[in-house]
Amino acid sequence: MTAEIISIGDEILIGQTINTNAAWMGAELSRIGFEISRVTTIPDKRESILMALSEVTGRVEVVLITGGLGPTSDDITKYALCEFFNTTLVTNQEVLGMIELMFQRRNLPMNESNRKQAEVPESCRVLYNATGTAPGMWFEKGGTIFVSMPGVPLEMRYIMKEHVLPELRKRFRSSIIIHKNIMTYGTFEARLSEILEEFESQLPSNIKLAYLPSTGIIKLRLTGRGNNRRELANQIKDQVNKLYNIIPELIYGEDEETLEQAVSRILKQKCYTIAVAESCTGGMISHLITSVPGSSAFFKGSVVAYDNSIKTDLLGVKKETLNKYGAVSKETAIEMAQGALRLFNCDFSLATTGIAGPDGGTPEKPVGIVWIAVASKEKTESASFHFIHDRETNIWHFSFSALNMLRLRIIKT
Repeated sequence: MTAEIISIGDEILIGQTINTNAAWMGAELSRIGFEISRVTTIPDKRESILMALSEVTGRVEVVLITGGLGPTSDDITKYALCEFFNTTLVTNQEVLGMIELMFQRRNLPMNESNRKQAEVPESCRVLYNATGTAPGMWFEKGGTIFVSMPGVPLEMRYIMKEHVLPELRKRFRSSIIIHKNIMTYGTFEARLSEILEEFESQLPSNIKLAYLPSTGIIKLRLTGRGNNRRELANQIKDQVNKLYNIIPELIYGEDEETLEQAVSRILKQKCYTIAVAESCTGGMISHLITSVPGSSAFFKGSVVAYDNSIKTDLLGVKKETLNKYGAVSKETAIEMAQGALRLFNCDFSLATTGIAGPDGGTPEKPVGIVWIAVASKEKTESASFHFIHDRETNIWHFSFSALNMLRLRIIKT
């Protein structure tokens, strides 16, 4: 079972609108067994729409189309559909009644453009839209199903959930698909692929592995296909267990768990408290931790020690340390972490000091360098990392590296 998605809209092509519709539709189709072979984005032009429809006919079983169904002059999708399916526009009285009722309830006047929303290609099956004025339209040609829907995400999702997905489930008997995500941090994609080369070569033929990197985090997605859900789930579970044996320290969670959620989960499980002293990360680590519900159970507080006077006056970093080693150094990171531990009287503390850029670097301390320290009453550990990205991305990497250092320290305690 194959499907393609066609997104219509100049605003998507020029980057003014992010194509979240295609991502959502692709995920929903995948859940019911479809393989998404292509996503195409085209402008609001008659020729582009007709060409895209012609090229996809017979190539896949289902085509989902969004965009260009509004009441304004640049919305031409319906006219192109009429030309492609050799039909004409007619007023659907039921759609018109729904639109009139919607405007009455909102106490708004209707104009001719609103009434034109009730015009649909005569040969289509109308998919009623209770969330907006533009209905969805279902066509069939050359062995392919075409479904045209509004580009407004709320309206598209309503039509998909109420009409399209139920009908596709009836028409197509799909194999079972199970996706399982394993979240990793601590290495780069090429190295991880090298480590897992033998594991990947021994996967059953019905299970595939994908690498999905994002700001240092690499999601390993196992996708299995089969006819028996229980057997397939057990197969996936076996492969997950193998991954835990091969890369135990790199795996921090499963499914869509974030690194901050994983750290928070571990802190709660072990009943530990934490505080943070941040310089180059500027409060990002504290933000990530406190974005997790229930973080008040373990997060005591933080100091954003951007200026050296805050490092010395609040955290107790020695002036001699700053003079001798500099603010960006192992020694300063250690004293910042130890100062936060004393100040907040917690089980663990985390400190960062570095150069996010784009300026401020030297040959000895280049832009992108960070020193991170994790302290407890028993011992303090420190490590440096170097990233070569823009300022914002460096800060994300600094923050994730710090959280991961904390995670590894706690699970070894």
